[in-house]
Amino acid sequence: MQPAFPTVGGMSGLILPSELDGRPFSFAEGLRMGLSERQLRSIDLERPTTGVRTADAPVSLVERAEAFSLVMPADSAFSHFTAAQLWGIPLSARMADDDRLHIIHKGRDRRMRREGAVGHRGLEIRDTSLIGNLRVVGAADTWVDLGELTGLGNPVGLDDLIVAGDAVARILGDIDPLRQALARRNRPRGKLMLLPALRMARLGAQSGMETRVRLLFVRAGLPEPELNAWIYTARGKLLGCADVAWRRHRVTGEYQGSEFHAGDDQKRKDRRRRKGFRDDGWRSGEIWADDMRTSEARRKCVLRFARLLVFPEDELNLDACEPQFFSQEYWDALVERRIRRRQYLRLLNR
Repeated sequence: MQPAFPTVGGMSGLILPSELDGRPFSFAEGLRMGLSERQLRSIDLERPTTGVRTADAPVSLVERAEAFSLVMPADSAFSHFTAAQLWGIPLSARMADDDRLHIIHKGRDRRMRREGAVGHRGLEIRDTSLIGNLRVVGAADTWVDLGELTGLGNPVGLDDLIVAGDAVARILGDIDPLRQALARRNRPRGKLMLLPALRMARLGAQSGMETRVRLLFVRAGLPEPELNAWIYTARGKLLGCADVAWRRHRVTGEYQGSEFHAGDDQKRKDRRRRKGFRDDGWRSGEIWADDMRTSEARRKCVLRFARLLVFPEDELNLDACEPQFFSQEYWDALVERRIRRRQYLRLLNR
């Protein structure tokens, strides 16, 4: 006699109803589908978290979030790094090292206390959206939440916030939602990093590296480039989209990312686009991943584009080519707090 349910992962000890195969399910749902408590406690089933079972261990962030969502309270949502990844906001390596699921609740005292998750409070002052079937803090509020994780000893830096701000502006089509989300918070943690990040956020970046390239040029003293600029001839013929462009100087820059530009077909398209720019009187330069990896490489990249722009090299600030983890406002406040603390300790010791 053939079993009514398929075996789990090809094993002979436990069978699952077809409705439960290939997805996570709660312990209670398993009982409703006809499985016994003994079967649900079988070692053949994976346990992503208490009260959840699945035939195969969840691997991706979405799979893990879907498993946890089965036992999350109704008044909760994914937030912080988890929400950022679900929205497609780029994370630095230091940020991505935190592989816990971040979950936020309404109210002041309730928090998610489960292995593999970290809880936060304050969902009632944040917008939420659905990504697939997952409830997630809104993109603009997620950007403000990342500001909570800045400062000494924390993984988020100023440039990370600017990259995230550009990504959220692209997702929402405008910078204003960032400004509005920050304004809704009462004394938000990380404000001294969020405010300068907001001033530097722009609409137009399609990747985190494009944002970092823009910051490199601006901090070194070059005019700010336009990102992903559509270039036309005087007669209106489309020449292509430049990764960075200085229209007044008729200069373009192309970021040669290893993934997107590695294929032969893409290389041919890149060559045709650059030729079209040159034939129309534009000067073009290339930006490689290696240009962003060391201080010397960053300086050489800035100097290359300064020559293309006919920008005086003695007006450049090559010392400012380094990525920035802390804002000047943050450092000023930190120094001021330390001075006040020393003064207070002197008064105590008199």
